[in-house]
Amino acid sequence: MAWSRSDELPLVPPSTDTGASFAASKRRSVGGSSRARRKRADILRAARQLFLDGYDRVSTDAVAAAAGVSKRTVYDYFGDKRSLFQHVIAQEQVAVLQAVQLAIEEEVRDDRPLEEALITFARRILRGPAGSDNYAALRRLSAHGPAAEPVVTPPSPMAEPEQFLADRFAVLVERGRLQAPDPRRAAEHFAALTLLLALEHPDATLTPLPRDVDDTVVEGVRAFLRAYPPRDAPEVTTRQ
Repeated sequence: MAWSRSDELPLVPPSTDTGASFAASKRRSVGGSSRARRKRADILRAARQLFLDGYDRVSTDAVAAAAGVSKRTVYDYFGDKRSLFQHVIAQEQVAVLQAVQLAIEEEVRDDRPLEEALITFARRILRGPAGSDNYAALRRLSAHGPAAEPVVTPPSPMAEPEQFLADRFAVLVERGRLQAPDPRRAAEHFAALTLLLALEHPDATLTPLPRDVDDTVVEGVRAFLRAYPPRDAPEVTTRQ
């Protein structure tokens, strides 16, 4: 997920080495019985809790015992320990991304001034997804993942958060509320000027937001709108 500091949450596209494990898990999770779905959820819940203390400390036997299933069942559903870890990571990603998508839909609306909408959206991300248990779990899981090689995450049904915002910016461009030849680049600039700068502060996700964090958000949104003004906005001249 791209809305994080550069040393956190490293995501690597899935490789063919783990594709079979993901496919097997998908077959079991889609269209399976309610009992099978509960069993899968129990395994993921148990694995998440154990992996938070470090990948190398966890055995498949321990996950099976915590989930109340056999070791064979863990392998049947997830293939191996590494694949299980990747599914735990993916589960946390999806939860965070769903919250981001909902924030965009509910805050960046046509019936409110754009500056107000973007400020409210950024504040909500900091107080919500960025301060959530899922986001904290992602950071810990990424920090305590397999040390020998990069973590390979499973195919996610959701795109990066910038793409959600880029899609919304594209609609705003069509309606003349934003001038952005490249909505994806505009979304990246928005994140850099607001969320990423705010997340440099150690208390960025507190509620209420500290004054300096909130000032960063407000100033960042205003700087963004100076770079990407509405179509009919007056031209801004630079003082000599």
